[in-house]
Formats: sequence, structure tokens, C-alpha cells
Amino acid sequence: MMTFHVETRNLCKEYSGKKVLTDVSFGVEKGEIFALIGPNGAGKTTLLRILDLLDEPSEGTVWFEGTQVDYSARDRQALRRRIGMVFQRTVLFNMSIFDNVAYSLKVRGESEKYVKQKVSVMLEHLQLRGFEYRNALALSGGEAQRVALAQALIIEPEILLLDEPTANLDPRNVSIIEEVLSRVNRERKTTMIMTTHNMFQAENLAQRVAVLNEGEIERIGTFQEVFEKPSKFLTDFARLENVFSGVSKVTTEGTSIIDVGDGLQVEAAFKKVGNVTFYVSPEDIILSTNRLFSSARNVFEGRIMQISDLGPLVRLKVRAGEDFILQITKRSFNEMQLNVDSKVFIAFKASSVQTI
Repeated sequence: MMTFHVETRNLCKEYSGKKVLTDVSFGVEKGEIFALIGPNGAGKTTLLRILDLLDEPSEGTVWFEGTQVDYSARDRQALRRRIGMVFQRTVLFNMSIFDNVAYSLKVRGESEKYVKQKVSVMLEHLQLRGFEYRNALALSGGEAQRVALAQALIIEPEILLLDEPTANLDPRNVSIIEEVLSRVNRERKTTMIMTTHNMFQAENLAQRVAVLNEGEIERIGTFQEVFEKPSKFLTDFARLENVFSGVSKVTTEGTSIIDVGDGLQVEAAFKKVGNVTFYVSPEDIILSTNRLFSSARNVFEGRIMQISDLGPLVRLKVRAGEDFILQITKRSFNEMQLNVDSKVFIAFKASSVQTI
């Protein structure tokens, strides 16, 4: 029988008589990146808190390396020291970035020389060099999340838990965080369990995915296995807003042209013939007020139909034959002086077209 690095068996959790998790069972291998996807309220954060030993399950058990966790044991804190956790809502100390990242090492009694060296390397990885003495509370959302990740990684945890680590961040910060997670997993074989709404992120980072809905695991497997036959639930909750179907033909260049209808034809990097269903992640769509001349194979003219303020980001619905959902930074939105009914151009690469 395989011994998992982390395993849950028949896990249940109740708050005030209400079940948040029901019979949740899964195992994660050492060095694996495992993604939990599901809508808000599905129980994802509760599950991570139980794995981080912050909350105790109402029923069922959690196992680390074949040993059942005793939540009442005095050495529970010692086990927690082997786990790193990055929360969706970043909580930083009112001190410099250096001191925030160095805090856990200082608590463990590490030497000043060692702390300085470790923090310097970590800030370099997360592209925060030169920010050392800036107050952490004055950072942007993306910068603050990078500091939070540095805090978790500085102790070189065996297991890293991540609760929506890139939610509502701009593409640059998302790219930096994803690159660091991939590198740490590859170089240190760190086991990672993450929750995300970003399907493109789950597909690219995770070896396996579990779908959590109303406290129960509905599906588990590789991304392709889980989304081979997408249900209405999957497309409703996930960031699969840009889901389209059409008839695909292979071109002489080895790509595919998908006729969606209403004059819209989308070029994809894969080669498929016949009926296909595909999606384009909102993060992969570029927007401009002028016609784009780039390497992107898909460029369409459209008009803004809806605008939603997400704090540092603005979410747009653009009608370009079909309705496309995308997001840009608020700064870009203001600079382009966009409004409902503004004429815009959208573009995305053929490689951004993913089948489901």
C-alpha cells in the first residue's frame, strides 16, 4: 500500500451543526502539486486549515507520511513547523519586508549571518530585491502576496499549503509567483496543495486536481481526466467564462481553425478535426484601443458590454462576435479611458486556446 506524504481519510467538519466537509478522502504524493478547485463556500479553506493543523476535524483522520495526526498531542506545533501556509488574505507585520521574511528564522534562533543570506536569496527569487527596508504595509496587493510567499518558503517547508495564492493579482505578479512555485517544487521536491479558481493555473502547475463542491469531492484525477467531460457545475464556478464550441479544421501550418459561428473563427495551436469545446483564460487576453499588431493569431474588434471593479483589477465583458471575459489593471483601464460601449481590440495566442 502506497504511503502518501499527506492523506485524509473520511474527513468531516461541522460548524454549529452545519457540515462544511463530508467524507473527504484523498492522498498526495511527496513532491506532487495537488490543486483543489471549487466555488466559494465549497470548503477549500477549511480543508487547508485542517491540513495546517489550525482546525481539528469533526470526524475522520489526517495522516503525514503514514502516521496519523494527533491533534491533542503536545508535539503538534513541531509538526506545524514542517508546513508552510500562504493565506488568500495576506497578513503582514508592521515592519520592513526584510524583518517580515526573517521573522520565523529569528524565532528559531538562526544566526544573523545565516538569516541575512537566506532572506537575500529569497527576495531575489521573488523579485523583491531593493525592497528590503520598505514597510510591508505600504505594498501593493501583488507585492504583499510575494512577501507572504517568501515568509512561507524561507523555512523550506516539506509541505506548502496555498489558498488562492494569485487571486485578483495582475498578470506580472501571477507570473512571478507561479514561476517560483514551479521552481521550488522542481528543485526541493516540496509537496504543494493549493486552492484556485484559475483553471489555466491548475492545468499548468498541478499534477492532479480534485473538484470540491458543497464539502464533497466530486472528481479527482489529472486535469484532462477531470475536464474530459465538463459538467455545468464545472463551467459555472470555474474561470471558464470564455467557453465556446465549434467545428475545427486543421490548417497547412499545423494549427486548427475553429468556426464558432456568427463570423467568429478562432485559431488554436492544437490539431483537431470535428466538433470541439474550448476555453480561453481571461488572463491570456490582451486588450487595446487600437488594432494590435503582434504575434497573437487571434485579434478581434469588439465593444465593452460590462465593467466590474475588482480593486486593483477591472473585469470586462467584450462582445466580439461572442462575449469574452478578460481583466486588466485599473491603471490600464484609466489610462485607456474606457467605458461601456467603448470600441476595443482583443488578442490572444493560438497556444492560449485550451480544449475541454
